Amino acid sequence: MKQEFKQYFKELLGNDNACFDVLHQRVYSYDATKKHYFPDGVLFPRNENDIVQILRFCNENHIIVVPRGAGTGFSGGALAVNGGIVLSFEKHMNKILEIDLENLVAVVEPGVINFNLQEEAQKHGLFYPPDPASMHFCSLGGNVSENAGGMRAVKYGTTKDYVMALRAVLPNGEVIRAGKRTIKDVAGYNLVGTLIASEGTLAVLSEITLKLLPLPKFNKTAIALFDDIKQAIDSVCKALSKGLNPVCIEFLDLLTIEALKQKFKLSYLTANTALIIEMDDNEEENLLKNINYMRDFFLQMGAKDFKIANNEKEASDIWFARRNCSQAVTIYGSLKLNEDITVPRSKLAELLEGIRKISLKYNFKIPCFGHIGDGNVHVNVMLEKNDSYQIEQGYKAIEEIFKLAIELDGTLSGEHGIGISKAAFMQLAFSEAEMNLMRNIKKAFDPNNILNPFKMGI
Repeated sequence: MKQEFKQYFKELLGNDNACFDVLHQRVYSYDATKKHYFPDGVLFPRNENDIVQILRFCNENHIIVVPRGAGTGFSGGALAVNGGIVLSFEKHMNKILEIDLENLVAVVEPGVINFNLQEEAQKHGLFYPPDPASMHFCSLGGNVSENAGGMRAVKYGTTKDYVMALRAVLPNGEVIRAGKRTIKDVAGYNLVGTLIASEGTLAVLSEITLKLLPLPKFNKTAIALFDDIKQAIDSVCKALSKGLNPVCIEFLDLLTIEALKQKFKLSYLTANTALIIEMDDNEEENLLKNINYMRDFFLQMGAKDFKIANNEKEASDIWFARRNCSQAVTIYGSLKLNEDITVPRSKLAELLEGIRKISLKYNFKIPCFGHIGDGNVHVNVMLEKNDSYQIEQGYKAIEEIFKLAIELDGTLSGEHGIGISKAAFMQLAFSEAEMNLMRNIKKAFDPNNILNPFKMGI
């Protein structure tokens, strides 16, 4: 980067907020993908006006800008693949600006950590439901940019269901406000929806208005054990069609269970499939009635056991298995190709059977776990050796899994996003007309292609 450009940013932000040293370049060169791409520098805007000035200057001088949340993403969406500037909000733009108790709304800056908002909302008896696995570390700006999901999605939905309005800075420095602080708003195009899940390619978020809910007063955790995974899936589909409304229904397949038993000695996992369930309600009597009904129903459907946690420790012990799946499956290989795909719930059994056949074809262990309630499966292709041949074969297996998901009316990602990791597979999921439409939207927002370019295959 030209010295005059560096000098401009230092004069605008101060030396502490415009960093071009090797240490900052290295720290901001990677995310959860573990891939490394060094940026030319890292900028820490203090407010919206800083973002305006940065983008205006970068647009005029054709400098790439890569917005970055907390770097917890699995798709490479926040990596400076083509160099340029990383724009980070963690240092300054990390404040909860308002909790509106009358309208049940929170207004936050993009660098606020998801869990910090959840904690603040709970102080007021309120609830922010989206709970990505990285919620203790990930930022809300990143959540919006990726449309982050989580375990509660089966009942409460994903990030998109809680974004009411956004302030955003376009690549040319213009500020727009998309959406309103109202429950109903049908005026004009849905610009909020366009910006959600755009992975930082269209605009830079400077303020986020989120919907809150009253905090449920009671909750219960349970674990159901099945020997037949198809039986477990059928049970979930039928339970939901009967009106049962769990917060979460997570599943662990046989390979995952065997890994958890071997690594953590979890003696209660005595079946081929486990379902971890959480239900909530404002009336304790209703909650107990519903979870007991689910127990009876699952046992009728073939569950060999259904245990309801009696206290917080028992609930925490049950959730330990789900929270440690990723760590446990590392017993199967030195390198994990981790992808998330989503299919309609009714086609989960077909998907998992197809993955089993792909596993046999390539001779890889492919443990699967995830969100059975919304059809989102975390697929882990485990490579015994970190060598070029195994990696090549691993990605061939991944491509077959993606094709299978699309054939089953599914999608390439339920929560991780596309970024660079899945960009090459976008043609599997979208027609050329659809891809061109997305490219035209990108061009309308960012004609000079400075903002997180070449992500998402666009």
